[in-house]
This record gives sequence, structure tokens and C-alpha cells, in this order.
Amino acid sequence: MSKVERLYHLHNILSQRRTPISRQDLMERMECSQATFYRLVAELRDYLGAPLEQDADNRGFYYDRSYDQPFELPGIWISPAELQALLTARQVLGNVQPGLLEGELQSLQGRISSLLQQKGVDAEEGQARIHIQSVAGRPVPEHLFQDVMGALIGRQRLHICYHGRHKDDVSEREISPQRLTQYRNSWYLDAWCHKADGLRSFALERISDQKLLEKGTRELSQNELAGHFDSAYGIFSGPAEHTAILKFTPEMSRWIAEEQWHPDQKGSFDTRGAWILEVPFSSHRELVMDIMRYGPEVEVQAPDFLRIAVADSQRQAAAQY
Repeated sequence: MSKVERLYHLHNILSQRRTPISRQDLMERMECSQATFYRLVAELRDYLGAPLEQDADNRGFYYDRSYDQPFELPGIWISPAELQALLTARQVLGNVQPGLLEGELQSLQGRISSLLQQKGVDAEEGQARIHIQSVAGRPVPEHLFQDVMGALIGRQRLHICYHGRHKDDVSEREISPQRLTQYRNSWYLDAWCHKADGLRSFALERISDQKLLEKGTRELSQNELAGHFDSAYGIFSGPAEHTAILKFTPEMSRWIAEEQWHPDQKGSFDTRGAWILEVPFSSHRELVMDIMRYGPEVEVQAPDFLRIAVADSQRQAAAQY
């Protein structure tokens, strides 16, 4: 453990306690010798200004809490673990979507880079060693993203012109935005649709026109949103009405057994080492596409209509060749 980590750890221990803690306990927690411990105490108290006191009776250490404000380490004091998190956050911000909120993100990235430089970390070198690859994402215009975020944060309704893929039609709708979801590198707006009088999910890149309305949104609880959007497999909304039972070959099972297809999935190995995966779903469209990725390495055991749908898709794919 480095000196900075020990100082940070010592401050955390003392700031979270209401009673004195012995020197021996502190030395064990920080994994240091007595000489190192007293050097840390001196630096924390004399150089960083911590209200560190020592109990006269049992020689325990504690923070004096008679001050109006609790003591915090001066300036921006972060641990090495937090520096690593900042490096990752900086890279993630730049890969949300190229060009999306570019000005705002550049400003924020600049602040993170400045902080890292203050701590002697080469931000560019660190960024080069974190690679995030986005595949098959669908870009969203920046002005659209800003309007949607404004509606979400300001709790305002939106009037949108939406081109639905499934029916290939264009409709105008008034919606109450509830939350923004990034799923498989694409953005979706979960909202209450006042035209359909129900919850709907809208792909942001399919919105061709949008306008903020001076109307408050219809509010729904997180439980209502989760029950509608999160209970079934994939991006297609609706309560889970079916359970897919998929059997993967023993070879493929070594990978699939460690994957999460859904938070409520169940899985187990059979006697031959095949992974039996149970996944709740509503619409089977997306599930069929994902099952087909594994070709002969997977068999749909139930329900029958899903088994038939996958078999039909496989036959149609084979007919192309």
C-alpha cells in the first residue's frame, strides 16, 4: 500500500468513527510499522490540517468533531483506485457516440485530464491502454439528444414525429419521457405515449422531428417502468409471458454459462455438460435473432412456437445459399 493510499485510508477510518481507535488497530488496518504510522499521523495533522487528537487515557486516536464542518482532505484528494476510475470514465465519455454532445464532453474530459495531470498521471497514455469498441450502433443527432435530455431533466412533454420500423409508418405523438436507455450501442427513449395511452419505447434515431411542450409529464414509478420494460428479454417491452428453454452444446456451454441474457434467467448443467438456459420473454423477435447466432450449438426445447420460429428462420437462411 502506497503512502497516498495509507493517508487516504487513515482519513477514512477516522472520519467514520465516533470513538477513539487504538494505534495497534490502525497499524494493522494500514499494514504499516509504528514508525510509518507516526509519520502518517504527523503529515495528516501538521501538513494537511486534520483535527487529529489522541486520547490521554487509552492513547486512542480520533477526529475532534467540535468544529462546524467535518474535516475533508484539502483540494481534490483522490486515491489511486479513483484515478483508475477517472481514466475509464474519460474513455467511456469519448465513446458514448462520436460527435454526441461533443462540446460538453470535451469540456468535462478536459477537467478530468487536468485532475489526472495534477496527480502525475499521463491521461493520454492511460487512455491509449483502455480500448472500447462500439459495434453496430445507430447514430443520433446531437440536437435531438439535447432536446430529449432537456425533456427528461425538466420533466416536460415532447411532441415527436416517429417512423416505426415494424410497420414502416410515420406518426405524430405526444409523449411523457420517463428514462433514456442505451441498449447494444443504440439509444431508446422509454415514455408514456398519450396517443396510445400506454408505455412505449422509441428508438431515438427514428425520431425525425421533436418539440418541447410547456406541459408537465405523466409520472410513473420505477417499479412500473421495470415491470413493463425490464421483465422480458431484450428491448421489446411488455410483461414476460413465456420462458424460453435453450440447450447449448457442452463446448459452447463453457462460454454461455458465464453470460447474462436476462437478470431473471436460470441455468444449470445437465449430466453431459450441456448448459440449460431459461429466459423469460414477451416478443420472440429479438430472441430468435440471438438464438440464430449460435447455429447448431443451441437447441430450443420450449416453447413449441419459439422452436418452430427458429427452425423456420434457419430454413429461410439456408434457402439463400
